[in-house]
Amino acid sequence: MSQAITGTLAEVYLHNRGLAALHNTASLRFHPGCYYRPDPHSETETWPALIAAVTNLDGAITGAHRTWLDPDGFSETSLGKAPIDTPRRAMGNLLGHAVRFGTAQDVMAAGEGIETMLSLKTVLPNLPMAAALSAAHLAAIRFPPSLRRLYIACDKDPAGDGASARLMQRVKDAGIEAITLSPHLGDFNDDLRLLGVDALRDALRVQIAAEDVARFMDAAVLTANEAAPG
Repeated sequence: MSQAITGTLAEVYLHNRGLAALHNTASLRFHPGCYYRPDPHSETETWPALIAAVTNLDGAITGAHRTWLDPDGFSETSLGKAPIDTPRRAMGNLLGHAVRFGTAQDVMAAGEGIETMLSLKTVLPNLPMAAALSAAHLAAIRFPPSLRRLYIACDKDPAGDGASARLMQRVKDAGIEAITLSPHLGDFNDDLRLLGVDALRDALRVQIAAEDVARFMDAAVLTANEAAPG
């Protein structure tokens, strides 16, 4: 029932969050009138929504995440989300699964929010990423057996710190290298919107492994420059 995000309010919403380069985002869709009910006793409403597929490691859909959007546009208060009590909700089998951007092999990044992970993709477009959708689900996220390095994108709050610590211990117990990525502000989307893409790139450059700078950051910049006219 949903459609591709190109040319929709979902694309406008993401652009307003600073997310203009949408790489490997086939997991995201748009629904112009997605059902929303504040509580079991209220009448059903319809709002436009960004729909995200939650998948397992094999790519099978196990759930869905909805971000209801404000048709009247973006503000710094709402950041484009609908003026309702809970503009984000997930449904289905979520534990261990995630909204995935790219297919992970040896290296990937994982964090909580969709916008957080897409912010990282603005400067690391070819690095596979997964949004677990909450701190509790981040701590339980599953990773492929071929993984040798996991970047954990932290939100700067107590729940985020706790989830990152639990996930890091799981990863280390599995013999996988774990590297924490920390934002300057509350999360990486705050960094992107308020500090800018160049500041985000500079901050991440010193946090990721040197070989991954060359593989995922500098190679992407070189490709973009080669593709640019003139």
